[in-house]
Amino acid sequence: MIKIGIPLRYSHMEDGRCILYLSERVRRTIQKAGAMVVPLVQVQDVNYADTRFSEFLELTEEEKAMIDASLDMVDGVLFPGGRKITPYDVTLLKKCIEKDIPTLGICLGMQLMSSLDRDFTVELNDSSVSHNQEEDEGFSHKVEIDPNSRLFSILGKKEIMVNSFHRYHALPNPNYLVSATSEDGYIEAIEYPKCRFHIGVQWHPEISYPTDQDSQKIIHAFLEACRK
Repeated sequence: MIKIGIPLRYSHMEDGRCILYLSERVRRTIQKAGAMVVPLVQVQDVNYADTRFSEFLELTEEEKAMIDASLDMVDGVLFPGGRKITPYDVTLLKKCIEKDIPTLGICLGMQLMSSLDRDFTVELNDSSVSHNQEEDEGFSHKVEIDPNSRLFSILGKKEIMVNSFHRYHALPNPNYLVSATSEDGYIEAIEYPKCRFHIGVQWHPEISYPTDQDSQKIIHAFLEACRK
């Protein structure tokens, strides 16, 4: 069975205690698509939820070896949405590229990709297009797909409708090709051309997976790359 590594995200419980968590939408989607979920646990002895990026120490060789060992156990990595990026995420992404491990980034996961080899940089949305929809279900805007992209080869169409739950948008990065944009010109999908499968999308295919064929195609293409 295909094993998909998913780095845990960081948050607080109502009583203030810090937790690492895995989105149920992501877990259920990957399992429904026929793969096994392997949580990837952060490696530094720090409070990930409350520590600022600049306060993290550089990863030790032992901590990097722990990341290598975790990647040896999986066939692909899915970087999910969330609220915060840490040096662990950055190192994990770089190792996925070095090892050519199939990688899918969703929302914050795509923004992590867009900040490869530079400080994490995004800009606040300023548009009449709805990029942070109120309803959990349904779509909020269309996306235009570059016909020369890997994403187009997966979807087979130049336009799709997507959901949207983000207040910030990614900026161009020379390491990545922009494979989709929104009506107002914001980056909606990117891909790393040197890897066999390395795609980031700003929307959430795991949310629309049960009913949307385009979302299903993205998830299935990712898992097929992991199978190879």
